[in-house]
Amino acid sequence: MSLPRTKLVKKEEVAEQTMAFEFEKPAGFSYKAGQFADYTLIDPPDTDQEGNTRGFSLSSAPYEPNLMCTTRIRDTAFKRVLKDMPIGTELELDAPYGSFTLHNKVARSAVFLTGGIGITPVRSIALQSVHDQTGHTIIVFASNKRPEDAAFLDELKSLGESNVNVTFVATMTEPENSHQPWDGETGVIDQNMISRYVEDLSTPIYYLCGPAGLVKAMRSLLNGAGVDDDDIRTEEFTGY
Repeated sequence: MSLPRTKLVKKEEVAEQTMAFEFEKPAGFSYKAGQFADYTLIDPPDTDQEGNTRGFSLSSAPYEPNLMCTTRIRDTAFKRVLKDMPIGTELELDAPYGSFTLHNKVARSAVFLTGGIGITPVRSIALQSVHDQTGHTIIVFASNKRPEDAAFLDELKSLGESNVNVTFVATMTEPENSHQPWDGETGVIDQNMISRYVEDLSTPIYYLCGPAGLVKAMRSLLNGAGVDDDDIRTEEFTGY
């Protein structure tokens, strides 16, 4: 059975070395905020041992008209082809997959601990929750080296400022290397930082998303603070 095809309709840089690609949403296609899709290049002009298929979080929210994936651009054949792809190019779409989705119990807040490109499914979840007026309290911690590296920084800051249920906490670990002024949080996400925004660490459901090292560190931090593994959900990004 052949996979459905989707067409590239837009691409833009959303942070340094980070691009967002928007594709047509196939007829009848539906997904939950936080899920991911596998994209396969069709007869690409360049390929390597990593192959022609990649899985990316759907950084678009389900209510938005297009499907969006967002990725760091590194020197692989897939990324080179994707970056240079003309608008209108078709790819095969295998989706949706994954269970990194917002819990149902509104009484429990959702706390996202993310690093780098791990913000992508969180954008989808936060925007969809606000759109659907689910009532969840959402607190997003997003760690990057510099503001220039932070995808969707302005959009998520605006979302937090305009919605009482959303708190967006961006932190920079190397703000001294930035060409932009930064007056927000600095340093790695730690228990003290979380406690400034989360009154009782035992009450939320936690979502950890980003490189494997960050996910491991955040789980260890939470376990050390007495958070049960049943209240922790994870999505590890490998290779980008």
